[in-house]
Amino acid sequence: MSEHTYKIIEVVGSSPESVEKAIENAIADAAKSVRNIRWFEVTETRGHVEDGRVAHYQVGLKIGFTLEDA
Repeated sequence: MSEHTYKIIEVVGSSPESVEKAIENAIADAAKSVRNIRWFEVTETRGHVEDGRVAHYQVGLKIGFTLEDA
């Protein structure tokens, strides 16, 4: 196994459908500008309520990616 150094960013994904979709949206959007994503950690879950129903899910994530060799 080779040695790696990781950097961590924090993002919040959202979705009107589910927590899982909010995670997928956050990872997909982060992958547009960050290379070498290797893992994620859910740090918080919250939502928006309208008329007594869940209208939107929000999920805070830490996303880890490997740094490229110089």
